[in-house]
Amino acid sequence: MLLAASPVGVALVDFLFGGGLLLALSVFWYANAMSWTLLALPVWTLLAALAGLGPGLLFAALAVRFRDFRFIVPFLLQLGLYASPVVFLSDMVPEQYRFCYALNPMVGIINGFRWSILGGDACPMWWPGIWIAVAVIGVSLSIGVRIFRKMEIAFADVI
Repeated sequence: MLLAASPVGVALVDFLFGGGLLLALSVFWYANAMSWTLLALPVWTLLAALAGLGPGLLFAALAVRFRDFRFIVPFLLQLGLYASPVVFLSDMVPEQYRFCYALNPMVGIINGFRWSILGGDACPMWWPGIWIAVAVIGVSLSIGVRIFRKMEIAFADVI
């Protein structure tokens, strides 16, 4: 399971270096004032790592079992990028669809990062989206671990 989870650790170290550089540039170069909302950044980072770990374990197990599954994963990642509010705000989604949209756990996490970095006044937080993201991450992590554990018995025979 550590081998399957190692890409999350590598991405986390890369994020910490890049985020530290961004934070230093924001404070020293652009002279932005620090806000208390920056204290929540480790929470969003942990949630983002867990959001990647659950499906990552599931996809790793499926890629061992079904060899062609590894070609589907980049397509699913790109689809997830377009379904996440990276280049647009979640407020653009109509109110009646916001719950369904929040079932993508990265919606709440990206909004959390925006809220922490830009401050609570510049980017208001929709807290039900965070709780939906935590619930979806918990379910996907438990499913990913359970399926990985169930299928790892036969990994040596397949590989």
